[in-house]
Amino acid sequence: MMDRFQEMQIFIRIVERRSFTHAAEDLQLPRATVTNAIKRLEDRLGTRLLERTTRVVMPTLDGEAYHQRCVRLLADLEETEAAFGKAKPKGLLRVNLQGTLARHFVIPALPAFLKRYPEIELQIGEGDRLVDLVREGVDCVLRAGNLQDSSMIGRRVALLEQVTCASPAYLAEYGTPRTLEDLARHRSVDFVSSMSGKPYPLEFVINDEVKALTLASSVSVTGADVYTACAVAGLGLVQVPRYRIAEELRSDQLRAVLPGLRPPALPVSVLYPQNRQLSARVRVFTDWIREIFENAPV
Repeated sequence: MMDRFQEMQIFIRIVERRSFTHAAEDLQLPRATVTNAIKRLEDRLGTRLLERTTRVVMPTLDGEAYHQRCVRLLADLEETEAAFGKAKPKGLLRVNLQGTLARHFVIPALPAFLKRYPEIELQIGEGDRLVDLVREGVDCVLRAGNLQDSSMIGRRVALLEQVTCASPAYLAEYGTPRTLEDLARHRSVDFVSSMSGKPYPLEFVINDEVKALTLASSVSVTGADVYTACAVAGLGLVQVPRYRIAEELRSDQLRAVLPGLRPPALPVSVLYPQNRQLSARVRVFTDWIREIFENAPV
């Protein structure tokens, strides 16, 4: 016999996913079980919680109010159980990671996390865009950069050193810049923001203020790996986190320039929806992410 807490979990997932089918897949339950659970719930409460159409499922006004209370109640329950005995977080945790951060920092350390929390099952997606966490059923994302999204709460977990660099072939053709004024004769590879569609300028910290410069460019990209590859190919100056090009610097495929004019550090954050109670799974994952960055040579 399904208990009321499981019915609440099913209801919450349907509201978040706007779909009975997706909720059933997320919870690894038969579609009929999910449908019957909602029918029992609505019958017991004596009100309609969900409006069903051919394309989407939406909560009614009563459904919205019930959803908010269910979220708080289940979060309190999970928090209470975790506070006693040796209970550890468990269940499915869906995360979306920025690719280069995942490959360099997260994935190599992942066995230790799963050993520490053996009852957590991770589902990992990769991307750079700011996913709709609620609609896509994602619990949290790891992203780099200054993120402006009022619908999410961000917890900063690292600040990564950045460098300005170019290939030896590019520097042989255009010269090595020594000052900001020298950059007027140089070119850059443009990295285009997935949010605004506009290229990021080169940035330098001068007297605690950030000065932005836009250089001439023949190439624009939207991916971190391609951005680095274009620099190695001699297509212009780039600004990247040092960890990402450590090997290229060691092998002299790229050379750092303007050492006295540093770019601002790149913030790395874990983000999650502000209208969702922070689960124990997300909390321990966020704490662990901060831990691996603190112990990494970044």
